[in-house]
Amino acid sequence: MSPFKGLSAFPVTPADPDGRVDVDALRGLVARLVEAKVDSIGLLGSTGTYVYLSRAERRRAVEAAVAEARGRVPLLVGAGALRTDDAVALARDAAEAGADALLLAPVSYTPLTDEEVFVHFQAVAAATDRPLCVYNNPGTTHFTFGDDLIARLSQVDRVAAVKNPAPPQPEAAGAVAALRARVADGFSLGHSGDWRAPETLLVGGEAWYSVAAGLWPRTCLEIARAAQAGEAERTRALTARLEPLWALFRQYGGLRVVHFAAARLGLHRAEPPRPILPPPPEAQARIVEVMDELGLA
Repeated sequence: MSPFKGLSAFPVTPADPDGRVDVDALRGLVARLVEAKVDSIGLLGSTGTYVYLSRAERRRAVEAAVAEARGRVPLLVGAGALRTDDAVALARDAAEAGADALLLAPVSYTPLTDEEVFVHFQAVAAATDRPLCVYNNPGTTHFTFGDDLIARLSQVDRVAAVKNPAPPQPEAAGAVAALRARVADGFSLGHSGDWRAPETLLVGGEAWYSVAAGLWPRTCLEIARAAQAGEAERTRALTARLEPLWALFRQYGGLRVVHFAAARLGLHRAEPPRPILPPPPEAQARIVEVMDELGLA
């Protein structure tokens, strides 16, 4: 099973105010994804608040997820850190704990150049034998991967995939085709942005990296399978049906919405790590309303 094809579900990482991971709650969240038969699980991504956890807690999270997913669903683990040596250590920890693949964002404070990011990825890719996915998330890292850099990275040993922000529907086919023509053979093109990503599966993208799937895997699998079957009208209709949820994601951020929703469903008791706050009361009421309206349980 490739960790870079189909629907990749990204759960939250429940932790107490001191940053200690609630491994029982995390195992429960991962078990839901395994039971639903998602194509991969994205642990310690942005939704999994990886940058707010210590190295030791990130290792505990990987071990907990591996206990549920090993041999059943591929586990893709975030290894991002400010320093290259820290990212190398985190990548090795994840591999030793049983991760099937790695996800790497160029976390930064000082703005990074393309060459700095390239060398950073070379070092982390060389640190283990696990395939690595380029995490292009300019909204959180403030670094944008251009096609030139992605194409160059696709030639690096073990750099096997990219997780790009999904473009608007009118641009999706052209963007996917243009990048496909430049990357190495076998390099996987995947996308995030739940309200746009299913469209990329219809036009040649290979993976949908999903926040919503981390909590509602079956709902998202229905969309992903329709897209993989080339059922464009059904894919778009199912995606459009969830527009009230996507609107909440855009307004409050997917992390805040799914963190609150998971607690509302009784799957954990944690709040997001400070300084991130739970959604305000009016947003919480709207999230509950939308969950009821859409039958999201």
